[in-house]
Amino acid sequence: MTFTVRTVDWEQGKILVQSLRESVFVVEWRIPQTNEFDSQDETATHVVIFDDTDKAIATGRLTQTGELGRIAVNRSHRTLLVYKTLFATLIDCAKKQSFPKINVVCNLDSVSYHRSLGFKPYGRVFMDAGVPRQRLQCEAKQFPFPDVEQIH
Repeated sequence: MTFTVRTVDWEQGKILVQSLRESVFVVEWRIPQTNEFDSQDETATHVVIFDDTDKAIATGRLTQTGELGRIAVNRSHRTLLVYKTLFATLIDCAKKQSFPKINVVCNLDSVSYHRSLGFKPYGRVFMDAGVPRQRLQCEAKQFPFPDVEQIH
């Protein structure tokens, strides 16, 4: 399968990004819509992946604080290739914006795994839509491929 990857700002990609994230997070995972969208969307760099029919199948964002997140991939396209393409593009955006560190938020259950990859926890554990989560970071130049099932 062939993919097209585009980076967009909120104004350019709002409709596509909202549609993907609502489909995955609000409908599929039942996360309240009020938790899904925030003020960081307006200033973040968003990545959208399109399939060979030009349908948007995945999205993620890089915030102004260097945090990768809001990773939403349509169920039928959840393959390692799609996730690797999405993360590679987001990491490239972070490097171009000269972020020395990249931040992610993961489910508490996967902190040990991410620590083994070189991520370092920072801040306190917090609840996000009823799920315990932890912020982690690592050097941008050494960013490993994370457990994509645990980072969203």
